Amino acid sequence: MRSGEGSESGAGRPARPGAGGVVSRPGLFWRLGASGRVTVVSAAPGSGKTVLLRSWIAEAGLAERAAWVPVARGEGDPQRFWLAVLGALRRTAPGSGLVRELTAAPDLDGWAIVERLLKDLAPLEDRLWLMVDDVHELGSAEALQQLELLLMRAPDELRFVLATRHDVRLGLHRLRLEGELTEIRADDLRFSLGEARELFQGAGVELPEPALVLLHERTEGWAAGLRLAVLSLAGHPDPERFAAEFSGSERTVAEYLLAEVLERQSEGVRLLLLRTSVLERVSGPLADALTGGSDGERVLQDLEEANAFVVALDARRFWFRCHHLFADLLQLELRRTAPDQVTALHQVAAEWFAGHGFPVEAIRHAQAAQDWGLAVRLLGDHWPGLQLGGQAATVHAILAGFPGQAAEADAELAGLVAADELAQGSLETAERYLGLAARGSASVPAGRRGQVQVLLGVVRLLLARQRGNRPAVAEEAQQLQAVAEAPEAAQSGLGEELRGLVLISLGITEYWTAQLDDAERHLEQGIALARRIGRPFLEFTGLAYLAAVTVFRSSYARAAERSRQAVELARRHGWTDEPTAAIAYVVPATGLAWQGRLEEAEAWIQRAERTIRPEAEPTTGFGVQYVRGLIELARGRDHEAVASFRAAERLAGRLAAPQYLVARTRALLVHALVRLGETERAEQALAGFSDQDRDRGEIRIAIAVLRLAQGDPLAAAAVLAPVLESAAPVTVRTWLAHPFMLEAIARDALGDPAAAGRAIECALDGVEPDHVLFPFLIYPAPRLLERHARECARHAAIVSEILGLLPAEPGGDGKMASARLRGAVEETARLIEPLSQSEIRVLRYLPTNLSAREIARELSVSLNTVRTHMRHLFAKLGVHRRSEAVVGARALGLLAPSPRAP
Repeated sequence: MRSGEGSESGAGRPARPGAGGVVSRPGLFWRLGASGRVTVVSAAPGSGKTVLLRSWIAEAGLAERAAWVPVARGEGDPQRFWLAVLGALRRTAPGSGLVRELTAAPDLDGWAIVERLLKDLAPLEDRLWLMVDDVHELGSAEALQQLELLLMRAPDELRFVLATRHDVRLGLHRLRLEGELTEIRADDLRFSLGEARELFQGAGVELPEPALVLLHERTEGWAAGLRLAVLSLAGHPDPERFAAEFSGSERTVAEYLLAEVLERQSEGVRLLLLRTSVLERVSGPLADALTGGSDGERVLQDLEEANAFVVALDARRFWFRCHHLFADLLQLELRRTAPDQVTALHQVAAEWFAGHGFPVEAIRHAQAAQDWGLAVRLLGDHWPGLQLGGQAATVHAILAGFPGQAAEADAELAGLVAADELAQGSLETAERYLGLAARGSASVPAGRRGQVQVLLGVVRLLLARQRGNRPAVAEEAQQLQAVAEAPEAAQSGLGEELRGLVLISLGITEYWTAQLDDAERHLEQGIALARRIGRPFLEFTGLAYLAAVTVFRSSYARAAERSRQAVELARRHGWTDEPTAAIAYVVPATGLAWQGRLEEAEAWIQRAERTIRPEAEPTTGFGVQYVRGLIELARGRDHEAVASFRAAERLAGRLAAPQYLVARTRALLVHALVRLGETERAEQALAGFSDQDRDRGEIRIAIAVLRLAQGDPLAAAAVLAPVLESAAPVTVRTWLAHPFMLEAIARDALGDPAAAGRAIECALDGVEPDHVLFPFLIYPAPRLLERHARECARHAAIVSEILGLLPAEPGGDGKMASARLRGAVEETARLIEPLSQSEIRVLRYLPTNLSAREIARELSVSLNTVRTHMRHLFAKLGVHRRSEAVVGARALGLLAPSPRAP
C-alpha cells in the first residue's frame, strides 16, 4: 500500500474506510456526484486521490455500484487489464446480471473484449461507476486506445472515474468541449487549513494552532505530507519544534519522495532537479546554465505535466518551482552526493540572474556562494531602484545575509547599512554608519567612488528629511541635482529618479516647516515626474504629503480625494503598512475630526497609529499625536488630550527646527489644561514662549481661552484683537473660527450681544464651506448659537447640527434648541417648481459627506452636470446652501428625516 494513497493491487472493490484519519470533503464529494460522463482525478503521488475516491464511495453508499480497477505498475498487457475490468464490473449489483464471464486465452483480443462489454452493457438502466486507479501505469498504447473507445461509446448510465498521476492520451478534449468531462486536479486536492486540523484531530494528535499553520504551509496541503506528519507526531514530546523542523529531509517523507518521484526519473532529469535545487525558481535557460544542457525548458514542462512536484509559476510556463518538501529532499541529496558543486552552482546562478535583470536573486546567490564583494557591488548598483521602488524590507533582508562585522571594513556596505538603519527608524545608528562610510570612502575603488558618493548623498538627504531639517535637505538636494544632470546619470536613468526624490523630499520638508506654497509646487512636480518614469512608490509618497498640504491650502474634500488616491496606490502595491501611509491616514482623520465626525476619525487615526513608529519617524509621529489630541479634545477626554499633545511636543524636540504645528499643539494643550481647571499649568505652558512666539495667532487664542477661564473677558478680547484684524494671522483659515467664537463669548460676557452676534456670524461664514464643527465643540455656546439663529437664518441648518452634537447646558438643552431651529427652517420650506428625476438623484447624495466630484463619480456623470443640478435644486427649494437644501428637502418629505432628529 502506498503511503497517503492506499492503492490496492488485488481486490476489485475498495474496502470501506474506517473513521480514524479520514477527512470528509463534501465539496469534492459533490463534484464527483454531479460530474459528467468522465471524471479525471489527476495529481502527484500522495495527493489523496485514492483516499478521496474511497471516502466518496463510502459516503455516497456506492459500494454495490462502483467497480474498482487498480492498474498494476507498468501494466503492458491489454488482456490482463480488460479481464480485471470485466471482473470488477461483474462484482457490482448492476453489472452482475449483464456482464458475461470471460477467461484468459492466448488469442483473446482487447478490441473484442471492449465490443463484447459494450454489447453486454447496452441494456444498463441503473447508474454504474467504473473507477480505474493509477491509469498512468497503463503502458500499452493499444489498451489506452481501447479505453478511449469505451469512454466514447459507453451507455449513458456508465460513468467513469480515472485516477492518474499525470494526464494520459485518451482524447478527452472532445468530452471537455461537450461538457461531459469533470477534472479534479492538484489544487483541488490540497487540504485546506481546516481540513488539516480535522485530519490531526481525527488521528488524536493535539497540535497548537501556530504549529498547525506552519505545517500546513510547509506541506502546501499535500495529503501524504500531512499524513506522514501525523504518523511522526504520534507521541512526539515537542510538537511545535517538530512542525518548525518538518521538511522533505524528514526520514519518512524523504523515503516516500525518493521512491515515488526522484528514482523514477531518468539520469538527465535527476541531474537537472538536483542542480536546480539551489534555486527558489527556475526557467529552462537557467536550468541549462546550471546543467550545461539545452533542453531544460522541455524537461521542466514535462515534469509539470507529469505532476512530478514541479509547478509552473506563470501562464507562459517559463518559470517553475518545486514543491517545498521535494525541494528540501533535492537539496539534501545534492549536499550528500555532490557537496563540492554547491558553491559553484550559486555563483553560476548569481551571474545568470544579474545578467538577466533579477538583482535581488543575483545578490542572494552571491551571498550563498560567500562572494561578498560581488554581493556588495550588485546591491550598490541596484539600491536606488530598490529604495525608490518601495522595497526597503527586501534590502533589509538582504543586508541581514552579510557577516556581522562586514560593514566595518567596507565603506560601500556601511553606506548601505546606514540607508537600511534609516529605513528601519534607527536615526542615530544610521548617522554612525554614515560617518563610517564617509571616513572610509577614500578606500573605495575609483570606478565605484562616484556611485558611493551618490548613495551617501541620498542617505544624508533622507536623514535630514526625517529630522525636518530644511537647510540640510536643500543643501543635499542641490548636490544631488547636479549629479542628476550629469550625462552618465541621464544615460543610466538615475538622473530622473534622483530629481524625483529631490523634489518630493523638498516638498515634504517644506510641508513640515510651513512653506506650503513651495511644498505644493515641489510635490506636484515630483508626483508628475514619478508617474512619467514609472516609480509608484515615489508617487505614493508625494501624494500622501500633497494631501496633507491640501488640508491647509484648499478644501477637506480635495485633500480627502488625494489621500484616497495615495491609499489606493498603497493597497495596490502592498505598502499599506509603510510609515508614509500614516500620513495618508492622518489626512482624513484630520478632516473628519474638524467636521465633528469623531467615530470615523477614530478609525483612520488608529490605522495611522498602527503604522507609525513615532520615535523612528518623529515628523510623522508628531502629526499623528497632534490629530489624536484633536479627537480626544473634541470628545471631552481632556486628560487623554493632554497626554497626546505632550507626546507631540516630545517628538518635536527631536526635530532640527521648530515646526509650525508646535504653536497650534501648545495652544490646544493650554485649552485642555484650562478645561481640567489647571490654569496654573496652562500659564506655565505659555510662559515657555518668547514675546515673538506669543504674538502668533494660535498662541493668542490660547491666552484668550485662559483669560476667559480666569473671568477676564476684557483681557481676552484685547488679546484676540490682532488676530481678528489679521495682524497676528493663523496658519490655517479654518482656525479663524476659534478667535471669532472666543470673541463672541467675551463680548456676550461684556454685555454686547450685537458684537457677539457679528462674531458668531463671522465664525460660521468661515467654517460652513468645509462643514467644520470642531471650534463649536471645544467652545460650546449653545445659548449664543440659538439666539443668533433666531435673529439670522442664514446658517440655521449648520447651527441646528452643531446644537444637536452639544451636551446640554445647565438650564438648557442643546438638542431641544437644535429641534427648534430645524422647525424654523422647515416652516419656511416650499418647493417653487417640481424636481426632475436627475435632480432627485443628486438630492439623495446631499446629506452625505461626498463632494460634488464624488457624487458625479457615483452617478457616472460629469462634475458640471452635478453642479448644474445642484444650482437648480437650490433655486427650486429657495435656499442658498447645501445644508439648507437638505433641511428643506426633509421638511417636504423629499428625503428621509435626519437620524439625529428627535
